[in-house]
Amino acid sequence: MDEHNNQAGHEQEDSTTEDMMHKSAYEIQKEEEKREYQKKKQNEMSDSIEESVHYWQHNDDISPRMSDNKNTLKQVLGLGESFDVTLREMVLGGKHVGLLMLSGFAKDEILLEVLKRLTYLSPDQISDHALKSYFECYIPHIQVERVEKMSAVISKVLTGMSAFFVEGDRSVLIMDTRSYPVRSPEEPSLERVVRGSRDGFTETLLTNVTLVRRRIRDPGLKFEIMQVGRRTQTDVCVVYIDDIVDKVQVDSVREKILCIDIDGIPAADKQLEEAIINKGWNPFPLVRYSERPDVTASHLLEGRVVIFVDTSPSVMILPTTFFDLCEHAEENRQTALMGTYLRWVRFAGILISLFLLPLWMLMVIEASLKPVGLDFIGPQESVKLPIIIQFLLIELGVDLLRMAAVHTPTPLASAMGLIAAILVGDIAVKTGYFVNEVVLYMAIAAIGMFATPSYELGLANRLVRLLLLVAVAIFKVPGLVVGTTLLIVALTIHRSYNSSYLWPFIPFNAKAFGNFLFRVPLLVSKKRPSFNKTRDNTKMSEDPDGELRKSKKHK
Repeated sequence: MDEHNNQAGHEQEDSTTEDMMHKSAYEIQKEEEKREYQKKKQNEMSDSIEESVHYWQHNDDISPRMSDNKNTLKQVLGLGESFDVTLREMVLGGKHVGLLMLSGFAKDEILLEVLKRLTYLSPDQISDHALKSYFECYIPHIQVERVEKMSAVISKVLTGMSAFFVEGDRSVLIMDTRSYPVRSPEEPSLERVVRGSRDGFTETLLTNVTLVRRRIRDPGLKFEIMQVGRRTQTDVCVVYIDDIVDKVQVDSVREKILCIDIDGIPAADKQLEEAIINKGWNPFPLVRYSERPDVTASHLLEGRVVIFVDTSPSVMILPTTFFDLCEHAEENRQTALMGTYLRWVRFAGILISLFLLPLWMLMVIEASLKPVGLDFIGPQESVKLPIIIQFLLIELGVDLLRMAAVHTPTPLASAMGLIAAILVGDIAVKTGYFVNEVVLYMAIAAIGMFATPSYELGLANRLVRLLLLVAVAIFKVPGLVVGTTLLIVALTIHRSYNSSYLWPFIPFNAKAFGNFLFRVPLLVSKKRPSFNKTRDNTKMSEDPDGELRKSKKHK
């Protein structure tokens, strides 16, 4: 009996040892597979979704097996690793299906309505082509399409759409169930008007497109969308009116955008501008930025091309000129006479911001240049710092104040302004470091800069003013003359999409230049600007009443 028990114990012990050996081999195999997977994942250097899909499954097809698709989604999209990547697997109509989405973008109401309808299906209602049945009969949603490439599925899911996988099918249904975080359209802070609309662009592309569509109900208004950036896949939309715009210009813009090969443009429109237009060091803007839908609509009707970039509350309008950047929407919200007056005041502010400080310093350095009766101009007392150093320091101070105002919480901004104006400015004058006139004229020049409608143009003018100050300090009268001449030459050779930057001044166009100097009444301006090279340059007929009567008679 004992011998039998001992034999049974030995057999059991041998069996346990054998199981342990088998288990160890299994664990070793699993660990080896895990190491190979980690090594393969570490070695992946894919630049795009297509390359990543090919790297993991050697093709871009959708597998009929759900397990294979889940494996690809795990490796490429991060299923199971990223908490917001969700694959809801169910049995609907007797078929194993999976609903892939990003939880932050998915709109619950739409998905619940779709799933509610599908849960009532029985197997006999589904044909052999299950996905075709779902697509044609049983998914109660408008924006649905079939996709047959895994990379396309992942790209669309990353934009916020939902993907509907069906076991046994090599295609996927894509449903637009996106719900982006969006703020309400508010009036832009840089383009405020006394009279006019209070809505402005937001960071959501679809909202911005709708705001323009609301103002232009023209079937010729086209919105061409494309993606930029291998990793960001940022939506970029080229907008134009088909029968007005210069098609050569549209083709050029489209081609340049499609040729961009970069990992992404997280800074949206500004990086896109540098990629397709302003590639050098020239400080003057080659496009006009706007956050107002009414301004954008006006430029579209003139034959301009507008570029929308998702996640940006501003749009790019091109081509543009120096004089375009000096106009403001407020001028068109007033009568023609008052609009002209406001435009002249604005032009005067821009000229003051450029030339007031260099001219004053020139008169201080060269007292003989002072006109009769202006002997009071210039410092009456000696100070500790040269005039040019005072200007450079106060320019730096204004820039620091502007940047500090941007980063200062609103309740503290007023207190910071008082500190800068009273403590710094007043004490600096009283201690003899600065002249009163330097502070005064610098403040006037700063007001002129902030009165410039284009923020980018205001910054460029500030840099030009600094260069003119330095040129006057070193070369006096020749410095101002040569500096101003070089500025005009630089602006003349500056091109905005092969168009003159100083048009209509250079080349001179008397009628167009008059339209810039004067805000003409609406019915007087019957032609679109020739600068835009429009296919249809007529805004209205020569005799609107006659045309109206003719059209009524025809009806």
